[in-house]
Amino acid sequence: MFNLSKLEHTLRLQPHLLSLPINEAVKGELESLFLDKVIANLGLCISVYDIESIDGGFIFPNEGAPTYTVKFRLIIFRPFVGEIISAKLKESNADGLRLSLGFFDDIYIPELLMPEPSRAVPDSETTTRVKWIWTFNDEEYLIDGYDEIRFRVQNVKFPEIPKEQKESKPFAPMEIIGSLVSDGGLGPISWWV
Repeated sequence: MFNLSKLEHTLRLQPHLLSLPINEAVKGELESLFLDKVIANLGLCISVYDIESIDGGFIFPNEGAPTYTVKFRLIIFRPFVGEIISAKLKESNADGLRLSLGFFDDIYIPELLMPEPSRAVPDSETTTRVKWIWTFNDEEYLIDGYDEIRFRVQNVKFPEIPKEQKESKPFAPMEIIGSLVSDGGLGPISWWV
């Protein structure tokens, strides 16, 4: 779920940061650039783990700030396919479920990857929300959002940035597609207690 990734970046250090120790100034700038951002085909940056080297410090003509080449490692969130993760229900609609880990909310369980037979029934409290019910051995098991939901990662996608925003749904630079289809153990934790 979490990986260390080694990167190299050319960093221009602003003059007001030059009074700080170089490692502290560079780490602060790297954090402002990378933390809580998705790096395409890599994942969501959680933290700067360490700085391996800082080279350069050249001041190019017509610039009043030094430029460094920095090699560093980031802690990246990117689950692997087949990994089982627990998350909380964020949203439920006729298309499936949307789950959240607290720090990452773009986890989707589409209708096709719900346990069979499952059905969506309208929620009596709202008109847009539905509740999903799985029927097994003539008993109905509800996905209501009170329990954590265990799911298996089917795919991690990095969609291309759209040129125009056509949908009301905000753009997600990384999406996790999950599945509740299994011989047992996936779905709300209360199903298996």
